[in-house]
Amino acid sequence: MSPAETQQPVPDDPTANLPLLELRDGLSEVVDENAALTDAIEAFRSGTGPVAVDAERASGYRYSHRAYLVQLRREGAGSALVDPIPFGDLSALGDAIVDAEWIIHAANQDLPCLAEIGMVPRAVFDTELAGRLLGYPKVGLASLVSEVLGFRMRKEHSAADWSTRPLPAPWLVYAQLDVEMLIELRDAIEAELRREGKWDWAQQEFAAILAAPPREPKPDPWRRTSGMHRVRNRRSLAVVRALWEARDQIASSADISPGRILPDAAIVEAAAAMPVDRDTLQRLTAFKGRGAHRHMRTWWEAIDHARKLPESQLPKQGPRYDGPPPARAWADRDPDAAARLSAARAAVSEIAEAHRLPTENLLAPDTIRRLAWAPPADASVEVVTTFLRDHAAREWQIGLTVEVLTDALGKTAPAEPLT
Repeated sequence: MSPAETQQPVPDDPTANLPLLELRDGLSEVVDENAALTDAIEAFRSGTGPVAVDAERASGYRYSHRAYLVQLRREGAGSALVDPIPFGDLSALGDAIVDAEWIIHAANQDLPCLAEIGMVPRAVFDTELAGRLLGYPKVGLASLVSEVLGFRMRKEHSAADWSTRPLPAPWLVYAQLDVEMLIELRDAIEAELRREGKWDWAQQEFAAILAAPPREPKPDPWRRTSGMHRVRNRRSLAVVRALWEARDQIASSADISPGRILPDAAIVEAAAAMPVDRDTLQRLTAFKGRGAHRHMRTWWEAIDHARKLPESQLPKQGPRYDGPPPARAWADRDPDAAARLSAARAAVSEIAEAHRLPTENLLAPDTIRRLAWAPPADASVEVVTTFLRDHAAREWQIGLTVEVLTDALGKTAPAEPLT
């Protein structure tokens, strides 16, 4: 099916006059039986060129981050919609395309859930990351397809519960459209990267995605509870921790998103109110909902346990962090470090602007902070180069920034005027 023009454009919509992206080959049947999976594996093994790959999760609905649908497209194979749930393992499908380049939009989001079902690429092209390197202000898939290829995409089902079975046909159309133009988008973006002299940068970035170790769980994940700024003392922090851990256990066992068991607002409200008994807890506004009421005994036991903890077992006020202190405190704690950081940030920002890059894609902000806070004793170009490599900077990033960073390390705070 050829892309069809929009029938009634919306005047205020800048994409209104773009042709609406449609499925060229019609909607594929969902692969959820062994015979259909065998056919799909052979079709994609026989296809040619790169493979467009996408995955849908049920974020906001389920505790796990597993893939509930995998979409693929390849020249000679067409498109496929594979339900991984009946199979559990799709390593045979991954093996069939392992020698091809996988085109994935925002690869860091999809690679972990694909790896869980046995699909691990050897080469990847991340269209979102490539868009960042090219300086596009919006790098969502729909925005890039619109800007680069001139088609308007449907995005109305992006927050759907993909664990739903059977999946509604409109959702499947949306999902298949996500791989419909990825191959064309990849080719157009590669041409642009080459024109701007950024192709080697992109290849280094893609290799770094595949070489990155699995993400380690962050310490004290309960500290990321929304609204923590309202929690003023260590005893209240203990209540947040106890409720968060109780909720997490329930959510994990039921495979339900934690926020659907008990919202963060309820945890923070209980920590701030410090209820003295279960009846008081039940009268809190955030605990009057059906979901919170269902586990009321668990919530009260968690709070009561936190109330009775000895001082030595209360969490510390601030989170554990192995890096430098917040930059806002540098001027008082170490004025010279503040001067180094200011100079380094300004220099890196100038280079990023000259190359039409987001600053964070030129060099990780955390790397700049660590270098400025505790610079090497011998801050030569060679030593700073080693430091940047040790902190996972790519060679193209080092080449653009090492000299200005080395210069910035020699900055000191202005002397206090004599009075």
